[in-house]
Amino acid sequence: MRLFDILRAAVILAVLAAAVEMLSRAEHLDGRAEAVDGDTLDIAGTHVRLAGIDAPELRQTCESDGRPWRCGEAARAALEEALAGGPVSCRAEKRDKYRRPLGFCTVGGTDIAALMVQKGLAVAYLGKAYQGEEAEARTARRGLWAGSFQPPADYRTAHPRTP
Repeated sequence: MRLFDILRAAVILAVLAAAVEMLSRAEHLDGRAEAVDGDTLDIAGTHVRLAGIDAPELRQTCESDGRPWRCGEAARAALEEALAGGPVSCRAEKRDKYRRPLGFCTVGGTDIAALMVQKGLAVAYLGKAYQGEEAEARTARRGLWAGSFQPPADYRTAHPRTP
C-alpha cells in the first residue's frame, strides 16, 4: 500500500512538472507593432497571427448594398488603427502551420482580436472565443455583416498562395 502511494505521488509530480514546462514555453512579445493584414501583426520582425479570429485576406472583396468593397484592406486598416494605440503585448502558446506565433494580444489592455471581431472585420475562428463579439457585430450589421462575404478560410481555399 505504501509503495502505491509513493508511485502515485511520483506520477502526480511528473504531471505537474510537465504542465509547468508547457506553461513556461509561452512566448511573450512586446513592443510597437504594424499590421501585416487583418489578423497578423509584426513586432520587431516577428509576424504574430492573432489567435481565435480570421480576417479577410488582403486582396479579398466583400459586398455591401450590391457593391464590392475591399474588406481585406479595410481589416488591415482597422488593425493598424488599433495598433496605433500604443505598445502591444502578446502571449503565444502555439504556432500556426507557417510557424508564426498564435498570439493573444492587447494594446492598452484591450484585446485586439475581440476588437476586430466587434468591428465586424474578422470572424471567430476555431473555438468559442469571440463568438459573443461576432454575434454582436452580426446583429448590428457591422463590417462584413453589412452585406455578403466569403468566409476567409473559403477564400483561401479558392485562391491558394503561390510559392
